[in-house]
Amino acid sequence: MINMFEVKETNEMIEKENLDVRTITLGISLLDCIDGDVNKVCENVYNKITEKAKNLVKVGEDISHEYAIPIVNKRISVTPIALVGGACCKTSKDFVKIAKALDKAAKAVGVNFLGGYSALVSKGMTKADELLIRSIPEALSKTDLICSSVNLGSTKTGINMDAVRLMGEVIKETAEKTKDKDSLGCAKLVVFCNAPDDNPFMAGAFHGVTEADAIINVGVSGPGVVKYALEKVRGESFEVLCETIKKTAFKVTRVGQLVAREASKMLNVPFGIVDLSLAPTPAIGDSVADILCEIGLEHAGAPGTTAALALLNDQVKKGGVMASSYVGGLSGAFIPVSEDQGMINAVNAGALTLEKLEAMTCVCSVGLDMIAIPGDTKATTISGIIADEMAIGMVNQKTTAVRLIPVIGKKVGDSAEFGGLLGYAPIMPVNQISCDDFINRKGRIPAPIHSFKN
Repeated sequence: MINMFEVKETNEMIEKENLDVRTITLGISLLDCIDGDVNKVCENVYNKITEKAKNLVKVGEDISHEYAIPIVNKRISVTPIALVGGACCKTSKDFVKIAKALDKAAKAVGVNFLGGYSALVSKGMTKADELLIRSIPEALSKTDLICSSVNLGSTKTGINMDAVRLMGEVIKETAEKTKDKDSLGCAKLVVFCNAPDDNPFMAGAFHGVTEADAIINVGVSGPGVVKYALEKVRGESFEVLCETIKKTAFKVTRVGQLVAREASKMLNVPFGIVDLSLAPTPAIGDSVADILCEIGLEHAGAPGTTAALALLNDQVKKGGVMASSYVGGLSGAFIPVSEDQGMINAVNAGALTLEKLEAMTCVCSVGLDMIAIPGDTKATTISGIIADEMAIGMVNQKTTAVRLIPVIGKKVGDSAEFGGLLGYAPIMPVNQISCDDFINRKGRIPAPIHSFKN
């Protein structure tokens, strides 16, 4: 039970410290929408989403009003569309038809984003997988609310380097097709290693095939709350620092648990998980980088950054798992550059580079996230960066991801504007030394050996 003292604390966190529920995400299985006719699939998909999600936005607003808890986004995730369209899609344009039906359904129910325009190809690609991947640039340029993800590797299967090479080309093409909006399409496209089935956060959300027909997942936020708590123990020992983060993460996750429970009851669908990630926003004071500075760094990227981020991530998880029986998703600290003003400041100060961000991804929740790079960056270079990040996830048995945005027509020193929750980003320099021969090899990198851990 949540007592009145917790309610008072929660109200203060909301009013003064930028606490919010980042998203409630309704996961919907579309497996029963499969048909041999693409037009029939589009009709089935539209009908199921608009039926299942018709009350999602209203329920989110009602909970927000009743408990005075800001719920920033209401979203939908669906079964990976490569599976749904496998029987009917003979060309990439057939998959684009489904993307448009998804976009139409998302707009009809009033959600912010719909995720699941996805393919899972960690070991190999079916014809449908490849068609969907090749359709991504067109799909993201012709829709407004669709997010896309591709899982390229896993600890158990290795890394599909053919798909890694293809995704470098797809990201470049997506950037080109949306260049009139600072290559915004790439901000809605992420590649994964070890993608979780139950991630409520875009752009990587999809409804896993192991899930129920419909579920509610909640993603909480709260970097500002953690920073505010750490200000009160400035200069104290690591023990005090860790205890403060754990206690704060517990309180934040309790809010997510409350919202998830109420949404589950009101929508009459099972509760899936609470993702307790510290997800920053462009708002001042809502920054993971600012937490790292409060821990003792001049800027994110300074020596000690990886250690400080590892500490933060671990304590967030330790505090969060005590607050909810069902913690999942990514859970930890996100480090998206464009969505975190402190990260942007660190880049502009010369403290934070792409290479340092890669090192930080070894210990954070996801990976290289919302990073704008020069528009003339080669596709093979993008694939090389992806391969590095996939290797970190594969070997360390963790989820890693890459969301790079080669902004067409812009170079280092410029900035890209994405708007809203996606923020803006300085264009970061990229190592231009060639990796072409490595990326152009065919096949896959095998899974790492584990038997010697016994």
